[in-house]
Amino acid sequence: MDRSTDLIVLGKRVVTPAGERPAAIHVRDGSIVAVTDREAAPAGVPTIDAGDLHVLPGLVDTHVHINEPGRTEWEGFETATRAAAAGGVTTLVDMPLNSVPPTTTLEGLRAKVRALEEKARVDVALCGGLVPSNAGIGAGLAELFAEGVIAYKCFLAESGVSEFSHVHEAELREGMKEIARLGAPLFVHAELPEPLSEGEQAALGLDPRRYETYLRSRPRTAEDAAVDLVLRLARETGARAHVVHLSSSDALTTFRRARDSRVPLTVETCPHYLTFASEEIPDGATAFKCAPPIRETNNREKLWDALREGLVDQVVTDHSPSSAEMKCSGSGDFMKAWGGISSLQIGLSAVWTGARARGRTVRDLVEWMSAAPARLAGLTGKKGAIAAGCDADLVFWDAEAEHAIDAASLEHRHKITPYEGRKLRGAVMRTILRGETIYERGKAFTSAPRGRWLRRSQA
Repeated sequence: MDRSTDLIVLGKRVVTPAGERPAAIHVRDGSIVAVTDREAAPAGVPTIDAGDLHVLPGLVDTHVHINEPGRTEWEGFETATRAAAAGGVTTLVDMPLNSVPPTTTLEGLRAKVRALEEKARVDVALCGGLVPSNAGIGAGLAELFAEGVIAYKCFLAESGVSEFSHVHEAELREGMKEIARLGAPLFVHAELPEPLSEGEQAALGLDPRRYETYLRSRPRTAEDAAVDLVLRLARETGARAHVVHLSSSDALTTFRRARDSRVPLTVETCPHYLTFASEEIPDGATAFKCAPPIRETNNREKLWDALREGLVDQVVTDHSPSSAEMKCSGSGDFMKAWGGISSLQIGLSAVWTGARARGRTVRDLVEWMSAAPARLAGLTGKKGAIAAGCDADLVFWDAEAEHAIDAASLEHRHKITPYEGRKLRGAVMRTILRGETIYERGKAFTSAPRGRWLRRSQA
């Protein structure tokens, strides 16, 4: 037996940074030590053969809300990371809000780490929160960074939970100065409160069961103005800003300006913005509610165009679960329902369905959902690629499989999804984390969770 390798993964369609090829992936102690021709695989080494399936690097989802500790009635690490494994996600970044306490202090960060230990089935990195109480030099951001957070997250309008306050322009500026000094990225929920207030006034008296009412209450101008502000402050402070869950295609002109002037401003969108259109959402179907909202067909197509252009950098889920009661599933009241869509298990298939129909390739999928998020999180060289030195995080992917989403089969806690009954292309057949199989399609989870906390120092 070749002692330099303890596992071989064979594939006819292995997606590497250099392209798709037949290959043997040599693994030792959970890391990839070489990627060679299939014929170079040593004899006598345990081998997994993917056959005709694509072999992808594990997905990196940099926008996930797990809510533990404190709100496990919404979601927790046990159920969320089962969904992640079933969706081909081997690394996720948990957001700092919706848990109690939030990850805005060392106490909150340490509580989060204790909560994920022995429960996480995939690797987890953590975001610190930028809130009014810790904005600025010496107010606590540096301590979170030293303890291991890989980024920060802030809201420019109300977050929906009282313990995570949004920042105003002056606080954002001070926070960005400190975050620039630390060298971390800042994730920004980019909607401004003034246009949102105007939208809410415009929606008063309209039928709350109609999606159009909610759409009117959340105008695209709230996003557009917020993105302009973030660009201005990124240019002023030198901070690396990243706009999360872009919905409004009108804001793309701002990102084009940022790119052309080399301001460090990046942007993500989400599977639901690329899949659905507001005209198709039925009355009372609150499973579709998220913030910012799903917009019109033409808006969706412009987001796809921006991905093709490279203007939108990545696609992540913004997995944001809640109970049926919080979703107002009975009343169908969009104005009262919690805004969030749970997509950890579905995202890869949803994006591939749309990408395939528009002539994109599996390599595009890997760039959007694995390589680019790994770069944002500072995990390049560790995650996001099938290459020597990276963790052996792998996904066996049947790109031709077609299946209808059955909510009962989803692993996240509350089986609420706007994808119910929708036919999607592509299926995760096996997920491997650091050389160990953690998920096989059609089989129950039986092994112990083996996910780790990825501290910044490990990135």
